[in-house]
Amino acid sequence: MKIETVILDWAGTAVDFGCFAPVNVFLTIFEDAGVTVTLEEARKPMGMLKIDHIRTMLEMPRINEEWKQVHRQHFTEEDVHVLYNQFESKLMESLATYTDPIQHVTATVQQLREAGIRFGSTTGYTDSMMEVVTKHAATKGYQPDFLVTPTQVSDKGRPYPYMIFRNMEALGSKSTKQVVKVGDTTSDIKEALNAGVWAVGVIIGSSEMGLSEEEYLALTAEEQQQAIEKTKHIFEKTGAHYTIETMKDLPILINKINEELANEMNE
Repeated sequence: MKIETVILDWAGTAVDFGCFAPVNVFLTIFEDAGVTVTLEEARKPMGMLKIDHIRTMLEMPRINEEWKQVHRQHFTEEDVHVLYNQFESKLMESLATYTDPIQHVTATVQQLREAGIRFGSTTGYTDSMMEVVTKHAATKGYQPDFLVTPTQVSDKGRPYPYMIFRNMEALGSKSTKQVVKVGDTTSDIKEALNAGVWAVGVIIGSSEMGLSEEEYLALTAEEQQQAIEKTKHIFEKTGAHYTIETMKDLPILINKINEELANEMNE
């Protein structure tokens, strides 16, 4: 009994340090609608299917109230779809520029593949969005063995567990105990917990930390540690089994989990 499968999120985990591709577009579409949203508000639902993300933002009390003041009525499902269509159009224009693998990802994937581990992936992006991301990420050295989008599971994205189950089926995973899900949002953690697999939060480069690589590197060592501890606490509070600072730490963590599984078998 040991880990056979690792399932990675995409933006903020495998590519796009800080998960800025969608965040910038969320800010823009709400601004165009006359409603100002903060970075924190835009990031809070991160990891969800994007139309659900927009709906969740509109349901936030402060945004909801400002929307009513600006538009003289409560938001409607038509408003959700109008915003989403704008989001999809603007995101597709810029998405290719946010596909650089995050540091340590390609080397770690190669190392673990040599140890016999298979790599799946889940995302909050749709099929059409992922066509762009996977194409450009592959040319830069990152290509998991399998991908599932919310589109492929009847739009039941995170925190539903179905994308993880579809990965497990395709990759031949025998047990949820032998699967690790790594992500950079609380939605990723909830997805893993709902699927009954190991939930791991990756900290540096995450949407939850919310810093660009330049912003993170500009911090003092003490400030970096404070940002790491704050993000770690959020993941742990959500229920993550473990956290790692970067993907470089994943092989060591997998060895630790394998030891834990071996001890369970021997009890």
